[in-house]
Amino acid sequence: MDIRRLQRLVVDALEDVKAQDIKVFNTTQLTELFDRVIVASGTSNRQTRALASSVAEKVKAAGGEVLSVEGTEVGEWVLVDLGDVVVHIMQPAARQYYALEEIWGGKPVRMKLAAAPRGRAAA
Repeated sequence: MDIRRLQRLVVDALEDVKAQDIKVFNTTQLTELFDRVIVASGTSNRQTRALASSVAEKVKAAGGEVLSVEGTEVGEWVLVDLGDVVVHIMQPAARQYYALEEIWGGKPVRMKLAAAPRGRAAA
C-alpha cells in the first residue's frame, strides 16, 4: 500500500475516535525499519485501546497488514506496527515523559485535513 494512503488511513482512524494531538513524522532519513511514525494521545486506557482497534480495523479493511499491536493490556501506551508505519497511542503523561517527538520529530509531515463526510461539518 502506498505510504501516503496508509498514513491517511491511520490519521482518519485516529480522528474517528477523537485522538488528540496527532503528529506524523517522516523517518526515512533516520531509520530503514519504517518510513513514518505517528504519535497520538488518548485520554484514558479505554480510549487508547479503542484508537488502536480503529487503526487496525481500517488498515485491514483497506487490504493492509497489521504486524502487531502491543500494550493493550494496560492501555497507557499502545503501539500498532503496520510495517512502513508505526503508530504510538499514548496517554498525555506517558507521551510527555517519553517525548517521542524529540526522537522522531526531525521531519514532520504536513497533511491536508480530510474532507468531512456529507451531513457532517468539518472541525
